[in-house]
Amino acid sequence: MANIDLRNQQILQELARNGRISNLELADRVGLSPSACLRRVQELERSGVISGYRAVLNPAAMGVGFVAYIGVGLGEHTKAAQEGFEKAVQLAPEVVECHNITGTIEYLLRVECADLSTYKTFHTDVLGTLPHVTSITSYVVMGSPKDLRA
Repeated sequence: MANIDLRNQQILQELARNGRISNLELADRVGLSPSACLRRVQELERSGVISGYRAVLNPAAMGVGFVAYIGVGLGEHTKAAQEGFEKAVQLAPEVVECHNITGTIEYLLRVECADLSTYKTFHTDVLGTLPHVTSITSYVVMGSPKDLRA
């Protein structure tokens, strides 16, 4: 495991803001020489602290105009029921996140679609047809004043 000292925290914050920053600029921003900065970034990658780099996509430019979080409850709390549900959501392109959670429901999904009509079709024809699904609660995103996901 990498040492997450103050300098490494600064490196991680800068990379989280802009994963395409040059090593030279990153080194300047965190107050290190370029070679020392590169060694630290490589160690953070090697140790798994940095697991990858991603592009931040503009949903509207991709035709996504509707986002919802969906709480899903299952009627059976068996491994087979969970595996079946997880396999089904892996195949649904509308589901961009799936989290197995604790509480009164089993899953929290983030779903992105073109519009409400497209979401209704997903809700009815995909989620509504899955075995063991006993409850579906939708929370429509009206705005995202803070979203740090990459």
